[in-house]
Amino acid sequence: MKLNKLILLTFISIFFMSSCQSQKSQNHKEFQISNAKDSASYAIGVQIANNFAQGNLIDALSMEAIYEGLKDVQSGKAKIEIQNTDRIINDYFSQIMAEQSADVIKKGEEFLAQKEKEEGVKKTASGLLYKELQAGTGASPKANDQVKTHYRGKLIDGTEFDSSYSRGEPTTFPVNAVIAGWTEALQLMKVGAKWELYIPYNLAYGERGAGQLIGPYETLIFEIELLSIE
Repeated sequence: MKLNKLILLTFISIFFMSSCQSQKSQNHKEFQISNAKDSASYAIGVQIANNFAQGNLIDALSMEAIYEGLKDVQSGKAKIEIQNTDRIINDYFSQIMAEQSADVIKKGEEFLAQKEKEEGVKKTASGLLYKELQAGTGASPKANDQVKTHYRGKLIDGTEFDSSYSRGEPTTFPVNAVIAGWTEALQLMKVGAKWELYIPYNLAYGERGAGQLIGPYETLIFEIELLSIE
């Protein structure tokens, strides 16, 4: 998982300042926003806290170790070489996110296993499941083709996260410029077909998720209508 360096460094700086300030008198005056600098700084703090809270990541960090890292760098005695820090951070947070997403993965696998048993549902070698809602009679697109589609995307709990139907107009895009589950399905469809796809996370957005509604490791449902090859 790639972390925004500015957010991470600011987060660490804030906790460093917090550690220093904790040694001050308990009579410390409550902070008040008094100018644009204060407002911007406070807003950064709110964003950082919100980002980490959404990912349940605050408890995954050791404030003591963060503080020690700052002190060691200042004294020139860092215990980890700087060129290794990105890898260590990314590996650790990828592991944390995977652990936190274990329940999401399990629910997705159970959903797909149940869907596979339903009449009319087919499975490809990649693990993609699909059901033909309406047969097509036209040609099938190739990976480098542009296609026009109507679609609706949902989570397995029924939450709709995107819909060209709601926007009132179809969407045109290259077949090979979308998630793997779409790219595979579109090349199996014929123009005029309407399918429902049940896409495992590894053929969707994987560990990174997408937007505000699609979390890491989410299994997705798409209803796709292939209107034309452009």
